[in-house]
Amino acid sequence: MVNYQSSQLDATFSALSDPTRRAIISRLAQGPASVGELAGPFNMSLPAVSKHIKILTRAGLLHQDKKGRIKHCSLIAGSLANAGEWIQFYKKFWEFQLNALDEFLSGEK
Repeated sequence: MVNYQSSQLDATFSALSDPTRRAIISRLAQGPASVGELAGPFNMSLPAVSKHIKILTRAGLLHQDKKGRIKHCSLIAGSLANAGEWIQFYKKFWEFQLNALDEFLSGEK
């Protein structure tokens, strides 16, 4: 099995469990944005969006940089790599298992 730091994976998957936070990540994949720009598409207050941003920041998925009075956020692209590797490991595992089941059921072995 692949060995990953459980706490980092937990934080990443917990942060990504919310659709608003996934939408923020998707927006930041296009490039940096201010907190106001990130809040625009959502029907929620700026403080509510800021809470989502704090969770993403604590999970190591984005970086905030303050320029004057405006906070700009940018995606930390490499931060999703561990989660992607973890998913890929189990994808390969299940593909192998399902292929073996398919061969068994079709009588190929």
